[in-house]
Amino acid sequence: MSAEWNYSKDDRGVGVLTLNRPAARNAIGWDLLEGLLEQVGRCAEDSELRVFVLTASGDKAFCAGADLKERKTYSEAKTRTFVRRIGRLTAEIGRLPMPSIAAINGHAFGGGCELALACDLRVMASGYQIGLTETALAIIPGAGGTQRLPRIVGLAKAKQLIFTAARLSSEQALEIGLVNALGDNAMDLAEDLVAGMLRCGPLALRAAKSAIEAGFDTGLEEGLRIEQTAYQVIIPTADRLEALVAFAEKRAPEFTGR
Repeated sequence: MSAEWNYSKDDRGVGVLTLNRPAARNAIGWDLLEGLLEQVGRCAEDSELRVFVLTASGDKAFCAGADLKERKTYSEAKTRTFVRRIGRLTAEIGRLPMPSIAAINGHAFGGGCELALACDLRVMASGYQIGLTETALAIIPGAGGTQRLPRIVGLAKAKQLIFTAARLSSEQALEIGLVNALGDNAMDLAEDLVAGMLRCGPLALRAAKSAIEAGFDTGLEEGLRIEQTAYQVIIPTADRLEALVAFAEKRAPEFTGR
């Protein structure tokens, strides 16, 4: 852990990773990138982590993308490495086995938007903007944005947004489905989603995410096969049996992730 980011996990199994460079609009420099990669890797291996939340400190920017002041000092070789590693970060976030939520509590541009796109769900505070703005800097989204945005908002809309380096208001982002919910406080919105997820079996959530992700780009028949395989993993679990007993006893189930 460093001054540039912090991570905490509560007794419910909810982990919150917070970017902590508010004076730099939470822009991603080399040290922050390496720290985030290390922490996300630890989260991926945490079998007791039920929900992962990504947010940022301050009230101006969720993340302004790459730290361009720092990048000006990079050699071409180091720039190439940085782009590859930020792409690896978003890929690692996308591969987290538990549900993930981006709580966007400020402007999110470029790589900051790509961090949010890598999460399963996005909630956003009103009054801010979001967008993949890289083409205005004579580059392209290099951390998965050209691939994830079309899958979320559709091909033609994604092309429009990327080709024009558009900065969407939070209301516009909600309208096109880029964010799932909008309100005064992003963490409150995230907590609403977390509360719903915590009522569900943690192994079931992981299995459902796995089935959705693995089946999304396949044909229907293959997708159904993937779904059945994921379901078979859940059948012998103690949580499934606990849900049946709790239903019969008319009480809330007590899931243990086993």
